[in-house]
Amino acid sequence: MNPLLEDLAWRGLIAQSTDIEALSHELDEGPTTFYVGFDPTAPSLHLGNLLQIQTMRRFQAHGHRPLALVGGATGLIGDPKMTGERTLNPADVVEEWASRLRRELQGFFSFDGPAAARMVNNYDWTQGVDVIEFLRDIGKHFSVNRMLDREAVAARLAGEGISFTEFSYQVLQSFDYLQLFRAHGCHLQMGGSDQWGNITAGVDLIRRVEGAHVHALTTPLVTKSDGTKFGKTESGTVWLDPQMTSPYAFFQFWLNADDRDIPTYLRLYSMRGREEIESLEAATAAQPHLRAGQRALAEELTTLVHGPRATEAVADAARALFGQGELSDVPGEVLDPALREVPHAILGEADITEDRLPDVVDLLVRTGLCPSRGAARRAVGEGGAYVNNVRVEDEGHRPSRGDLLAGRYLVLRRGKKTLGGVIVGP
Repeated sequence: MNPLLEDLAWRGLIAQSTDIEALSHELDEGPTTFYVGFDPTAPSLHLGNLLQIQTMRRFQAHGHRPLALVGGATGLIGDPKMTGERTLNPADVVEEWASRLRRELQGFFSFDGPAAARMVNNYDWTQGVDVIEFLRDIGKHFSVNRMLDREAVAARLAGEGISFTEFSYQVLQSFDYLQLFRAHGCHLQMGGSDQWGNITAGVDLIRRVEGAHVHALTTPLVTKSDGTKFGKTESGTVWLDPQMTSPYAFFQFWLNADDRDIPTYLRLYSMRGREEIESLEAATAAQPHLRAGQRALAEELTTLVHGPRATEAVADAARALFGQGELSDVPGEVLDPALREVPHAILGEADITEDRLPDVVDLLVRTGLCPSRGAARRAVGEGGAYVNNVRVEDEGHRPSRGDLLAGRYLVLRRGKKTLGGVIVGP
C-alpha cells in the first residue's frame, strides 16, 4: 500500500474508501489533486474541521495538491441534520463567514511549489447556473430512491420531514466535485464519515457525466472515552478563532484530555511520526501525572492554530496560575480569558471600600471555590487558601487594590489544584 495510506491506516484515519487499492495505485503514480469542503455555518472553524485540515496537510507533505473549498453556495443551503430543519442564514452573513473561514484556512497550507494549495469557493461556479439547465444536465443523474436512503434524510422523513432546499444539498455538493474535476483535475474528495453519501454521490456523478473514475475517502468521527462530545467544553464548542475560544482555553482543552483518549488524539491530530507518538503514548501510560501526551498535543496544536508566541504566553500563564511561575509577568490579555475559564467572581467598584476588596473568606465563597463561609474558614485555617499564589493565614485578610494583577485580577487557589479568579470590572 502507498506509504501515506499506510500511515493514515495506522493512525486510524481511514473510515471509508471507494477503492483503497485503486487510490493507492494513483497516489503511487504521482501528485494527486484532492479537495475538502468547509461550509460557513458559523463564523469560525472548530476542532472537527481541524482533523480534516491535518489530514490535508499530511497529503500535501507527501506532494499532493490540496483544494480547500469554502462553501459560499452550499453554506446558503445547509447539509441536512438528523434533528431538524436548519435556520437559513442571511446571504450577507454567509458571505462574511465564508471570508473568515478562507482567512483561517489560508494559514494552514503552503501555496508555493509543485504541491501548492489553492483556495476555491463554490459560489463562484454556482451563482450563474441556469435552473433548467442544471436540472436537465445534472439533476437527471440522481436517483431520488438513493437520496432517500441517506441516514439524515431517512430520519427526517420519519419525523417532521425535510424541505426540498436541504434535500437538494447532495446534488450541489456532487456538482462541486464535478466542477473541480473539470477545472483542476481533482481525483479525490475527503471529509468526515458523515459525508460519505454526499461524497460518493459526486463520485457517481463524475462517472456518469465524464466516464471517469475518481475516489472518496473519509475519516472517522472523533469520540471521547467518557461519552461526552469531542470538541466541547462546559463553555461550548472549541473554535479556532481566538476571539471565540481563547488560546489559553484551546491549550487547556488538550492539556485536560483524558489519559484514555491520548493515543487516539495523538494519532489523529499530531504531525509527529510513529516512533515519537508511540513514545509519548508509553510515557503517558507510565507516568500519567506528568501528562506528557497532553502537553505535547497542547503545545503542537496551539502553535499550529495560534502561533508560537501565543503558545509560550499561555504555557507560562498555566504554570504561573498554579504557583510555578511569576504571576506579575502574565499580561492581562492572557489572564482575563484564563480566569474566565475557571470559577470566578466579577466585582464592581461598589465592592471595593477603602481601596480593599472583600475578605478572603467572602472571595472564596463568591468564586465557588468553597461552598460556605465555614468551609472557607477551614480552608484558610488548614493552610489551603492562596491569593496570587501566596498562602493566606488570616481569614479576615482583605486584598488591596494594589494586589490586583494588571489592575483588575486576583488569582485564588484552594489547595494545590482548585483554581478560581476575581475580576474587577465588566
